[in-house]
Amino acid sequence: MSRLPGSKLKPATNAKPSVSAKQAPSKQRAHAPDYLLLTTVLVLAVIGLIAVYSASYALGEAQFDDPNYFVKRQGAFLVVGIVVMFVTMRFPYHLLRGLSPLLMLFSLVGLMAVLLIGHESNGAQRWISLGSGLPPLQPSEFAKFAVLVYMAAWLSAKGEVIHDVSLGVLPFVGMVGLIGALIMAQPDLGTAIMVAAITGTLFSVAGARLFHVMVLAATGMFATLVLILTGGYRMDRITAFLDAESDPTGVGFHAIQLLVAFGSGGFTGLGLGVSRQKFFYVPGSHTDGILAIIGEELGYIGVSVVMLLFLVMLVRILLVARRSDTQFGSLIAMGIWAWIAFQMLINVGGVLRLMPLTGIPLPFVSYGGTALLTLFFAMGVLLGVSRYTVTAEGEQPAEVRGVRRPSSPSTPASRPVAARPTSSRPAQGGSR
Repeated sequence: MSRLPGSKLKPATNAKPSVSAKQAPSKQRAHAPDYLLLTTVLVLAVIGLIAVYSASYALGEAQFDDPNYFVKRQGAFLVVGIVVMFVTMRFPYHLLRGLSPLLMLFSLVGLMAVLLIGHESNGAQRWISLGSGLPPLQPSEFAKFAVLVYMAAWLSAKGEVIHDVSLGVLPFVGMVGLIGALIMAQPDLGTAIMVAAITGTLFSVAGARLFHVMVLAATGMFATLVLILTGGYRMDRITAFLDAESDPTGVGFHAIQLLVAFGSGGFTGLGLGVSRQKFFYVPGSHTDGILAIIGEELGYIGVSVVMLLFLVMLVRILLVARRSDTQFGSLIAMGIWAWIAFQMLINVGGVLRLMPLTGIPLPFVSYGGTALLTLFFAMGVLLGVSRYTVTAEGEQPAEVRGVRRPSSPSTPASRPVAARPTSSRPAQGGSR
């Protein structure tokens, strides 16, 4: 059984810290945020805005008589999102622990409201119309962030109680199951899978027993399989994944056209704005299929740049998680890491036909106002966590399973080191 992570700053003495001391926020002063992470987010969002314009202007002209229809909306959300991110990263993230129940309540109200007053589109009721020409809101996107913060606060407060089935595992399943059921009522299997992936990652790295994690993962996969087999359009996606060529103008059309777009781009691409597949061949060319349009116009090089930016982002998020001053901060960082990593992998896997299509957008790149705004809000919180990472000598960051910690810059006070005898032998080796 692995030791429960949870100490936020290791004391300099051998005295065992109290529970209250473990859960208290760090007293260290805030420092500069992770500027490399910030820059990566901004560059990826700008690339996304350019890609949205290129992929959507034909659709905007056809549907709204305005080729700039989608890019103007995305640009407005981008500006608001950047402002929200810069404001949020100045906010002491420790205060979110107390606000987490309110965030969860607000999320539940939104998910229930969309079932009552939301408008239906393509057989799904996922959006709340604001009227007056304003873009609709998608409460399930905010639910990702709300459940992430709530579970990070709950898990960091529970300690070893999460090992107990009745007091730890079942309450966790109940809370996540409630959110998942409300999302599936819309229906939205892709977002439900994302919520399960985020919370499952948090449960695992918070120190849950491996057996419990494996049982929950197996149960989740079985439930997903049942939902796929009992949903007509979901079975069509499985058919398109396994044998799209058997119905190239029907259920397999989307999957085939995505690969045609990638194949047309080759190594260097056809050129920015020169895509042919965006002219109503690739459904969702500006949403979940946007990477295929990037591949067609900018080729393997363009797709590689986007993937490299995601890699840098994910590595920097892991560094924030390993250096956070509290377990709460580490869990927030790991939750956001899981959010972006799983969403990116599912989207890329779908457009490359490595897995069935799910409709999940590419983070920061695909068109979607609520999704973009929520991601920027989450990144603002993450950058706030990065301002409280442990850097002072003698301090140790909070521990989270699966995230290796940086070595201490100095020898802890509780471990005196005996003086080495002098020797005439020359020093061998160096720092590793």
